[in-house]
Amino acid sequence: MKPAEFKRRRSQLMKMMGRNTIAILPSASEIIRNQDVHFPFRQHSDFLYLTGFKEPDAVLVLVPGRKHGEYILFCREKDPEQETWNGRRAGQEGAIETYGADDSFPIDDIDDILPGMLEGKDSIYYTIGNYPDFDKRLIGWINHIKAQARSGVHVPSEFVALDYILHDMRLYKSREELRLMRKAAAINVRAHQRAMQLCAPGKHEYEIAAEFDHEYRRNNVDHAYPAIVGGGGNGCILHYTDNQDQLQDGDLLLIDAGCEVEGYASDITRTFPINGRYTPAQREVYDVVLAAHQAAIKKVKPGNHWNDPHNAAVRSITRGLIELKLLKGNLNKLIKDQAYRRFYMHRTGHWLGLDVHDVGDYKVGDQWRLLEPGMVMTIEPGIYIPAGSRGVRRKWWDIGIRIEDDVLVTRDGYEILTDALPRKAQEIENLMAS
Repeated sequence: MKPAEFKRRRSQLMKMMGRNTIAILPSASEIIRNQDVHFPFRQHSDFLYLTGFKEPDAVLVLVPGRKHGEYILFCREKDPEQETWNGRRAGQEGAIETYGADDSFPIDDIDDILPGMLEGKDSIYYTIGNYPDFDKRLIGWINHIKAQARSGVHVPSEFVALDYILHDMRLYKSREELRLMRKAAAINVRAHQRAMQLCAPGKHEYEIAAEFDHEYRRNNVDHAYPAIVGGGGNGCILHYTDNQDQLQDGDLLLIDAGCEVEGYASDITRTFPINGRYTPAQREVYDVVLAAHQAAIKKVKPGNHWNDPHNAAVRSITRGLIELKLLKGNLNKLIKDQAYRRFYMHRTGHWLGLDVHDVGDYKVGDQWRLLEPGMVMTIEPGIYIPAGSRGVRRKWWDIGIRIEDDVLVTRDGYEILTDALPRKAQEIENLMAS
């Protein structure tokens, strides 16, 4: 992503902050996996959104109107010995030349420099709770300034939740962000297609999961979240990630997997027959979920509320469950009583962006948020019938089906970013047979 995109975001944020304020945002830190081995580093999404900087142990500071530059980046210094062992660092020069900082200081000097920047400010924009150790340091700096109040030093009078403003900004995707999300969607579509075509009875869930590793790595992207590859009854476990069992002839395979491109996620779920052909019972349930998926997507358009797609999916699924005799009674009463939740217990989607479950309020006040162009969401209805379900015929047991796509709200309606991956049962069977 071009530096101008990050500069635009910082400028927009500082306009919203106003004069005589300061924003402080720490980066993520490395996390120990075991002994002296770290987990792969992934930058905090808010920090990535404003800087594009992918190193740990950094702090972003924004000071609107500062004469010597509004964007300050504290980061690690260049260190030839450490870089020999652990990779290159941007250092202070790289922070300015590559990442557009107006000023950059060594992170080890932050205790000497940042408190002076706090003096005289009215408000501090900061997210409390993400990094408790840094919270304590910041409060310590404020207390130090308070101790000088009798000398005429002005103490900041309030903390303002930085994430409240920042997360609302992140909800509206720019043209450049959408380019990356379309790329992530395209790579993910190919991975799902590969999994469908290579699936067969006798293979293991981990073998199919490995096809996603292959497709993602060959495109130099990472998983956006741990892949769910659940055969048979495992497809009825919403967050199943063991991915160990052998795939059985006659069962379904539910795969929920996604990759991220420069941090921007894709998120797709498909459910297909391991042997390439849906059984009549599987097909009946599948078509109910597909109808709910279509009903929900039709409700994605500007001016509708966030909850409208979910309500459409719930009505469609409840009607389908009545037709399959899995529910009995009046449609409206069953919806009011949430009887469908026995088989459909999650919501129909979530925001999508730098986080797979992206930030942004779903309600404004007491009202569901209105959908607006630039928002990206998932649509993912499902039905889950684990073995042993009381009062349910055996032919329905171990059928877990979810269909999920990534959907952009446009000026006129919607764009399905993942539309290239088949959804209809016959189309999936055709792809698996090819």
